[in-house]
Amino acid sequence: MPSDGRRWYVLELAGIVRTFLPDSEAAKADQLLDISTPSLPWQVRRQVYGMVHHPKFAENGQLFLCYREQRPGPSRMRISRFQVENRAGNGAPTCSADSETIICEWLCYEDHFGGSIHFGRDGMLYFSAGDGSGYGDARESGQDISDFNASVLRIDVDHTVAGRNYAIPADNPFVQTLGARGEVWAYGLRNIWKMGFDRGTGELWGCDVGQDLWESVIRIERGANYGWSVKEGSHDFRPERKHGVVPISPPLYEHEHSEARSITGGYVYRGTRLKELVGAYVYGDYDTGKIWGMRAQGAKVTWHEELVDTALRVVAFAEDSAGEQIILDHTGTLHRLEPEDPAVLAAAKAHRFPRKLSETGLFASTADNRIAAGVIPYNVNSPLWSDGAHKERFLAIPGEGKIKTDGSWTGWNFPEGTVLVKTFALDLVVGDPSSRKRLETRLLHNEQDHWRGYTYLWNDAQTDADLLEGQAGVDRTYTVRDAAAPGGKRQQTWHYPGRAECTLCHTMPANFVLGVNAPQLDRIHDYGGGMIANQIEVFNRLGLFSKPVTKPFPLPAVLGNKEEDKDRTIELVDPHDATASLDKRARSYLHANCAHCHMKWGGGNAYFFLTALLPLAETGTLNTAPQHGDLGIAGAKVLVPGDPDHSLILSRMALLGPQRMPRIGSNVVDLEAVKLISAWISSLPKQ
Repeated sequence: MPSDGRRWYVLELAGIVRTFLPDSEAAKADQLLDISTPSLPWQVRRQVYGMVHHPKFAENGQLFLCYREQRPGPSRMRISRFQVENRAGNGAPTCSADSETIICEWLCYEDHFGGSIHFGRDGMLYFSAGDGSGYGDARESGQDISDFNASVLRIDVDHTVAGRNYAIPADNPFVQTLGARGEVWAYGLRNIWKMGFDRGTGELWGCDVGQDLWESVIRIERGANYGWSVKEGSHDFRPERKHGVVPISPPLYEHEHSEARSITGGYVYRGTRLKELVGAYVYGDYDTGKIWGMRAQGAKVTWHEELVDTALRVVAFAEDSAGEQIILDHTGTLHRLEPEDPAVLAAAKAHRFPRKLSETGLFASTADNRIAAGVIPYNVNSPLWSDGAHKERFLAIPGEGKIKTDGSWTGWNFPEGTVLVKTFALDLVVGDPSSRKRLETRLLHNEQDHWRGYTYLWNDAQTDADLLEGQAGVDRTYTVRDAAAPGGKRQQTWHYPGRAECTLCHTMPANFVLGVNAPQLDRIHDYGGGMIANQIEVFNRLGLFSKPVTKPFPLPAVLGNKEEDKDRTIELVDPHDATASLDKRARSYLHANCAHCHMKWGGGNAYFFLTALLPLAETGTLNTAPQHGDLGIAGAKVLVPGDPDHSLILSRMALLGPQRMPRIGSNVVDLEAVKLISAWISSLPKQ
C-alpha cells in the first residue's frame, strides 16, 4: 500500500497488479498492470515475487517490481521500475507495461529466487536474492560475494552511473573489498522469503528458508555473514566449504523442521489494535500455517510465542498505512490477526476438529475397531518400518470426489476432505496376537489442498482414542515380553508424533502421501467376506480415479525426462517376499523407508538418493565418500558394492541414537532389514 494510503495494491505471482479502495466492503479490484506471459514469446515465463512503492510515490508514481524471467538457459531475476498514472484522480490509477525501466538483473540457475524488496529509511532500495542454485547450494554462492546470489543487496535507485540505472551507496560494507559486488549488504542467506523494516527502529528483519532441518529468523545487519551453506542456521551443513570474508553470525531464533518447513518473514508490529504485540516481530510458516511473535534485545530473544495455528498457506505479510498487519494466503485471501473473543472461541470449539477418534465418523465402532461404511481398507507392498508394530490402513474420500491422476503412479491429487488412516498396534508378548494393544491412529486430512497430520492415542480400555493436542509429540514406554531379550522382557519406547512432525516425512517432493500410489497399492488384498482382489483394480471399479490407472506405471514426467527413460517403469515388492529378486526387495525397502528424505528436496542432508525411481548407478551412492562422518570405519563409503562392512547405509541402519537412520520415528533396529540389505550389498558386483 502506498504512503498516501489511497488504495491497496495487490501483486499476483503471475505478474498482475490490482488495486482497490481500502474498504473491507470493496466489491472488486481494478487491474493496474500486467507483465505476465501472454504478450511475451512462448518460451518466456515470468513470476513476480516483490513489489514496493517509491518513498515519494505520491509525487513521482514510481512502482518497483522484482520478478523472475525464465528463458532458455539460466533464468534472470530482475528489478524494474514502472510509472503509475492518475494517482490522485477519482478513478483507478493506471500503469502501462511499456513504462518499464530495468534497474538491475542477475542470473539464477535453478531455484531460490528471493525477491523481497523494500525501501529503507535512508531511501535506499534493499532486496533479497536466493542462492539461485537449488539443492544444497550447488554453485556455492552462499559464501561468495562476487555475485548477487544468497545475499541482501542495497542500491540507490534515485541516481545512475555509467552503464547502470542505479548507484552503489558509498557506505555499503563491501565497496572496498577486492572482487566483491559493492551492492551486497549482507550474505550467507539461502533464501530470504520476505523481509521487512521495523517502522519504529528502522531495523531489517527477515526469515531464511532452511533446506534440511532448520528455519532461521534473522535481524539482517550491515556486512553480516549468516553462514549458508557452511551452516544451516547455527548448525553445520557443509563445514568443509570455503568461508566468506567475515565471521559467521548466528540467527536470532531457529525452528526445527518438526514445527516449521518454509518460513515466511513478516514485520515488527507497530499498530494500535493489538497492544500486547507492539514491538513484536510477527512471522509465519507456509507449510504449517503457524504464526509466531518474538521480541529480542540485541542478540538475545526475550520472548517467543506461537500466536495462532491456522490452515493458511502464509505466503506474505503486509502493513497498511497505520501499521496494522495483513496476512496473505497463497490461495489469494487476505487476513488479519484478531484478539481472542470468547464468543468466537466458543463457536470455533463447536466446529473444531474432533477430539476423539469416535467423533471423526471413520469408525462404526471404535471399541470394536470396526470402520464405517464407505471407508476403504488398503495395504502396501513395501511398508515403513515401525518398530515391529502391526498396522491397519484405511482411505476415505468424501462424496463423489475423485483422485486426479494422469495415469502414472505418482502425482495423485486427492479431493478436499480426503482422509488417510493408519492404526498402529504392538504385541506386548512377541508372537502372541492376543496381547496386541492399539497404540495410536494417525490421520492425514486434506484441508484446503494441504495435508495435515493428527495423532489419536488409544486409551487403556481400547474403546476410543484421544487427539494429541499441540504440536509436540510424546513418548511412552511399554514392557514387552520377548524370549530373545535378557530376562525375557524389554522396554520399548514408542513415539507419538505431534502434528508438525508429520511434515518431516510427508514432504512435497514425495507428494506428501507416501503409501497411496500405484506401485505400493498394486497387490492383492483380502477385503473380507470372500473378496480378494488387486487394489488398483478395485479402485478403478469403484470409480475413485479421474481416469483409470493401469500397468505399466510410467515414471512421472519430471523424472523420466530423458529419452532413454521414457519407457522406464517402477515396481515395488514386499521386502519379505522370498519369491521376489533380492535386488527388488532391497530397493523397495530403501524406497519405502529412506527415499522420502533421500530424494531431491526431501530433507536428507546428503547428496545421494534412495528412490527406486532411479537405476542404482544414478543414485549417487556407489563408492561415494561420506558427508557426515565415517562412524570410525576406515575406508567407509555410502555404499560399497560387494562390501557391506564398509557401507554406511547398512551401518547406520544397525545403530540406535543420533547416528541412526532413519533418524526419526524409530527406536528399534529392523534386524530382518539389516540382513536383507547386507545380503543385497554382498551380491552387488565389486567395482
